[in-house]
Amino acid sequence: MMKYLQNLGKSLMLPVAVLPAAALLMGIGYAIDHEGWGSGNPVAAFFIGAGQSILDFIPILFAVGVAIGMTKAKDGPAALSGLVGYLVITKLLSTGSVANLKQIPVEEVNIAFEGIQNVFIGILAGCISAVLYNRFSHVKLPDALAFFSGKRLVPILTAFVMLIVSMVMLFIWPVVYSGLISFGEAISELGATGAGLYGFFNRLLIPTGLHHALNNVFWFDVAGINDIGNFWASEGVKGITGRYQAGFFPIMMFGLPAAALAMYHTAKTKRKKQAASLLLAGGIAAFLTGVTEPLEFSFMFLAPVLYLVHAVLTGISLFIAALFEWTAGFGFSAGLIDFVLSSQLPLANQPFMLIVQGLVFAVIYYVIFRFLIVKFNFKTPGREDDDVETNEEIAQAGSKDRFGMMAETIYAGLGGDSNVISIDNCATRLRVEVKDMDVVDQKKIKTTGVPGINVVGKHNIQVIVGTQVQAVADEMKNIRKED
Repeated sequence: MMKYLQNLGKSLMLPVAVLPAAALLMGIGYAIDHEGWGSGNPVAAFFIGAGQSILDFIPILFAVGVAIGMTKAKDGPAALSGLVGYLVITKLLSTGSVANLKQIPVEEVNIAFEGIQNVFIGILAGCISAVLYNRFSHVKLPDALAFFSGKRLVPILTAFVMLIVSMVMLFIWPVVYSGLISFGEAISELGATGAGLYGFFNRLLIPTGLHHALNNVFWFDVAGINDIGNFWASEGVKGITGRYQAGFFPIMMFGLPAAALAMYHTAKTKRKKQAASLLLAGGIAAFLTGVTEPLEFSFMFLAPVLYLVHAVLTGISLFIAALFEWTAGFGFSAGLIDFVLSSQLPLANQPFMLIVQGLVFAVIYYVIFRFLIVKFNFKTPGREDDDVETNEEIAQAGSKDRFGMMAETIYAGLGGDSNVISIDNCATRLRVEVKDMDVVDQKKIKTTGVPGINVVGKHNIQVIVGTQVQAVADEMKNIRKED
């Protein structure tokens, strides 16, 4: 179950990765016409309309993205199946269709069915189609029906299975919907405290990869909150909409880079250069793009106490931002790029106070991290025991050669062809399934300079590479093909 949920969390990142495009388009449009929201300028209307077209179809993006991400082959027919599944269930459970099925007036249809086109349904359709694809994509039918064999069979099966699912959901969806809305309302009623709790658990779940599922509850319309969609569409309340995003900016742009500086200053003299390359790259990524996993995994398992402090400070940051109603939003994560794009939007409220808050948190992070690292001798980057050496040839190689060399070393450390079952990746991590975890040589993998390694089961291991993980993953897959 944990492996399945982790795969789901990874799959959710595929549709989420599209959102920066919407943020960029709408940010440009609003910058051109920040008063008329496109009504006073056709160029602004063009950009805003293009961005809104992505936000309006987020549930479909999730249906397609999850279907691809949860299948072993990552094939196009899986995406088509996800789309088919989503279209079937949303059509059958639309208000008009439900009225016909139940033979009741439209006005008597449960309000739950008015919101059937949501991310929850998209994820459900994607998961079901992925299961069917993994099970039936290699089925061979008799010669008379051979055209519909294999991958062509899956969208057809998905359509029929979703008929059954739709009939079941006809009766249980109002209950599920009411539960989701009640949860969303309960958190919303907690106000700033609810935002703080969300921020704390968001960071706490990162080691498991399940934070993506939690994010969907607050950022999209799973439970009626839809913080990202409403913020960028300017359909919420100024100072309120965006509170599940705003508090991340002080942490990602200032707090974590300051923690990286503290780790650099406490590194051993002979390891400062090695630590600097890792921490500088992680700090810049966090500040500009809000991608924090390379930094977080650099101390998450080496010093769990520091990570717990980080989670608590994240919760406090979201609480403070929500309490004072300072809001900004993001399409991908809380970095400088998203801050600039969102700070001029109608629902942004005193966003530059988040910069002030961030500077304060930078001091807090630096002081606490430096004190705890020195006090308890935590083995943060640059303070490792001398038995872990860095491969200088990899560290000094050009980017193209370096990725190939990293891939070869990591693949060998994982046990090579005889031990590696599958290779996948998300935004920053290699996700590898192996036959025998005892064969894995973690020390060899660490010589490549990766920020961290996370063993998540008897057969699953994650190697945290950073934002260039796709290049390393591609090289590793090429090694498997060549062998």
